Amino acid sequence: MALRQPDFTQLLKVLRREAPDRPTLFEFFLNRPLLAWACGETAPPGDADFEARLLVRGFHAFGYDYVTLSGQGFTFPAGDAHRESTRSLNEGAMITDRASFARYPWPRVEDADYHRYALAEEWLPKGMKIIAHGPGGVLENLIQLTGYDNLCFMLADDPGLVADIVAAVGERLVRHYQILGGFRAIGAMISNDDWGFKTQVMLAPEQMREYIIPWHKEICAAIHASGRPAILHSCGNLATVMDDIIDTIGYVAKHSYEDNIQPVEEAYELYGRRIAILGGLDLDFV
Repeated sequence: MALRQPDFTQLLKVLRREAPDRPTLFEFFLNRPLLAWACGETAPPGDADFEARLLVRGFHAFGYDYVTLSGQGFTFPAGDAHRESTRSLNEGAMITDRASFARYPWPRVEDADYHRYALAEEWLPKGMKIIAHGPGGVLENLIQLTGYDNLCFMLADDPGLVADIVAAVGERLVRHYQILGGFRAIGAMISNDDWGFKTQVMLAPEQMREYIIPWHKEICAAIHASGRPAILHSCGNLATVMDDIIDTIGYVAKHSYEDNIQPVEEAYELYGRRIAILGGLDLDFV
């Protein structure tokens, strides 16, 4: 079967809330078994560049006009909270007070390895672009560093410390997206930051507006300053902050929907004239 010729301008039309010339797919990740099936092989252990090339091939094989690709090396070091079957938001916390905040090994973004984005210019089929993303977002990394329960107590006991941690995370994420803006193969950027449960946002809306949303506004501004569209990927019930996402922050598109929160058709009716609605398969079904 002949592969469809990628045409990133079709996705750009969607992001501008215009009708594309043909059906245009959007998803954040391809899982590894699906990628291996599409490409007929897997990357050797530890060969991140080979795996990136497989991602390009996989996204192309499935008819996407882009590939989502991360760089290497820029992460916020955290304790071991990973489990094969589940992941606790309360394990692996590294910052619990001022002393641990002072000891934390904050990464220097400029020291991270971004070479994959330059190499990808040679790998991409004509018409295809990269959609780059972050190592998680502001709230996700905050929770990873503090633990969710600890964060809730910290917001009451030491809100100044929360603000300092958020600033340390946020300023590095802004710098990350500024660096991404220097690579020609990148056509758009995703700020990936899960904000909600099935019933509400993870922090009170007022706390989101005080601590999280201002840094997303700076991230979005950095992406737009590079001439790229800024997309928000965020799971959960975000009804109380959707106006902030659209009007205050300025994201041009929102991704991920769950039928038991708000089916994508309903989201499109409510918000489709103000922001591009991406994806649509219920995450629980996927």
